[in-house]
Amino acid sequence: MHRAPGADHQIAAPQSSLSSTALHQIDAPLPRSYVDCVLDLTEVQPAGIDRFPLRKPIPPARLDALSREIIALKKKLNAIILAHNYQVPEIQDVADYVGDSLGLSQQAAKTDAEVIVFCGVHFMAETAKILNPHKLVILPDKDAGCSLEQSCPAPKLKALQDTNSNFYTIAYINCSADVKALSDVICTSGNAVKIVNASPKDRDLLFVPDENLGAWVMEQTHRPMTLWRGNCYAHVEFTHASIMRIRGEFPDAPVVAHPECTKAVRMLADEICSTEKMVGYCKKTPAKQIIIATENCRCNECRFMKMNTLEKLHDCMADRSPSVELSPELIARARLPIERMLQISALPNQD
Repeated sequence: MHRAPGADHQIAAPQSSLSSTALHQIDAPLPRSYVDCVLDLTEVQPAGIDRFPLRKPIPPARLDALSREIIALKKKLNAIILAHNYQVPEIQDVADYVGDSLGLSQQAAKTDAEVIVFCGVHFMAETAKILNPHKLVILPDKDAGCSLEQSCPAPKLKALQDTNSNFYTIAYINCSADVKALSDVICTSGNAVKIVNASPKDRDLLFVPDENLGAWVMEQTHRPMTLWRGNCYAHVEFTHASIMRIRGEFPDAPVVAHPECTKAVRMLADEICSTEKMVGYCKKTPAKQIIIATENCRCNECRFMKMNTLEKLHDCMADRSPSVELSPELIARARLPIERMLQISALPNQD
């Protein structure tokens, strides 16, 4: 399998990193906080956050003063607040919709709000702007980036594409607007298999920028692809050894892993799925405890996602800034592969 070169500053997990288990060394005794790396379903309230339709607003009496002011600003601006699953709970509490990249893209595409407030990372807010070029799109922290986005600069991708005119480029949504504009279709972790299966059979598939997700998709579809060498630093910090240690402590807990994890971790998983599908799995499983191998608020945080705070959310709405600004030409080119993804996602699944 030919693998294309990625960026020079690709982020990889430190050799001794065990963030997924809150351990500092392989041979270290398990600390008491170790149990915080396992989701205990007995601690989860039955209702939870509905991540599929727009949410019913939380009664103001249950919110603090800052959250109530955010709700008032939302009404004043005719705004919608979209929040990724990885956002802190207090941001999720004031959001109209909480979900993964695909769900957020779908909500951004159909909203009637005049202002879109995107609580996630920069490429997600760019996607909302591409789908809503005439609306104001603001985000709490403009510096909330993504290691995957950084691993695939558009000029380097263009240079690789120029080596093969038959490339059909499938870009994981975790990329810049410039990379989207160079792509034939976008995918998310939730629909990547469906997108690859729908790709032209006579084209050479190029998958960017996450090599782990791409490798997993190849396993599912049996479609050969050239993989860009990029990864999510928060997901590759999970290791085979660390998951085995957790399993030894919680032998009855199933392992649910995100496909951005390495193959060594995926091989140990009982279920491999997107963050959205993890929610459904956790609701349905009879297990009382679940080992989650993805970004979470307990033991393996994405530092970019956590740059957003309730205070920054309030200030960006009050100031209507920072906003996402893209040229009309870039929006036009980047919109096509996103719309193609949304069209394919809406098609019925083929048995």
